[in-house]
Amino acid sequence: MRFPASHPARARADDLSHGASLPRYAPGPLAQVIRRLLMALAVLATAVVLVYFDRAGYHDNQGGEVGFIDSLYYVTVSLSTTGYGDVVPATDTARLITTFLITPLRVLFLIILVGTTLEVLTERTRDQWRLSHWRKNLRDHTVIVGFGTKGRSAAETLMSAGLARDQIVVVDPSTKVVELANVDGYAGVVGDATRSDVLIRARADRAKQVVISTQRDDTAVLVALTVRQLSTTVRIVASVREEENVPLLRQSGADAVITSASAVGRMLGLSVISPSSGAVMEDLIQHSKGLSLRERPVTKAEAGRSPRETDDLVVSVIRGHQLLPFDAPDAATLELTDRLVVIQRARPEDAKVLADKEKRERGPGSWRIPRR
Repeated sequence: MRFPASHPARARADDLSHGASLPRYAPGPLAQVIRRLLMALAVLATAVVLVYFDRAGYHDNQGGEVGFIDSLYYVTVSLSTTGYGDVVPATDTARLITTFLITPLRVLFLIILVGTTLEVLTERTRDQWRLSHWRKNLRDHTVIVGFGTKGRSAAETLMSAGLARDQIVVVDPSTKVVELANVDGYAGVVGDATRSDVLIRARADRAKQVVISTQRDDTAVLVALTVRQLSTTVRIVASVREEENVPLLRQSGADAVITSASAVGRMLGLSVISPSSGAVMEDLIQHSKGLSLRERPVTKAEAGRSPRETDDLVVSVIRGHQLLPFDAPDAATLELTDRLVVIQRARPEDAKVLADKEKRERGPGSWRIPRR
């Protein structure tokens, strides 16, 4: 659902754009200080070399020749614009060096000294531009409400299936959780997802799908109602703890509901009855390694053939809104408009996603928390 420019929801989104935060790569504070110090010392050393090389062209009011210490002293008071006047350029060459070399170095030195203020102003402008550009172009993305264990696993599964990291937006009431999501490279919004203005910050009204992985079932119901109010086309997938809340969540607008407690219990029971079957099921739901369950369209070469004649191991056939078993009589002949749920080997790019995950678990490296 798209809102016109005069719609109140669009106005609230524009006013609340500062509530979102984008991941950003930047060196740490200590690294920035060291870099500025080295730059200032490099400018100082360059100026000292220039003055000392032409020291015969300088005059010391205290008498005597201008040595290295005098050159260092002159450069220090000159670059800092103090200028006591006890050591001055006396020859034309020395004056030309001061005019065309020392003066630009003085300006550069001052820029380095005030660089922190300039960088803060530039950084704020850049962040505002990035946020504005992000909000303007963000569409058909995935919003994950709640970034705990379930939400993080959902994000990793989506990326292993080919979704780009910048197409995932995290919504969580905890500032610390959103900051950690930023460290992992996700855009984030801090706030209560049961409020429409918070979801508009995440552009849930233009999202392709919303994953609800909150801690409480009643919160999940309210979030689903709010999302469905913003958009009638977005796909909503939610998790609940109690089986009895599944119908309520479906009535609230959720397209798919996963009961986390029952799912874990079934996996535990299966692992007790058949440990090997439990291991296979665990492997199937992990897209980054081993065997993986995937959904794909029927190819032209497969149309008119049996599910058993495809290259992949077909589990189910999706025809319209029906989910048919692979051995159902209605699915005996595949149609070009069908979709297949198949078992495949994990692709090489999935291994890369797993490697990235392990790298993040070892430490955030050079990622830093963005300013909001």
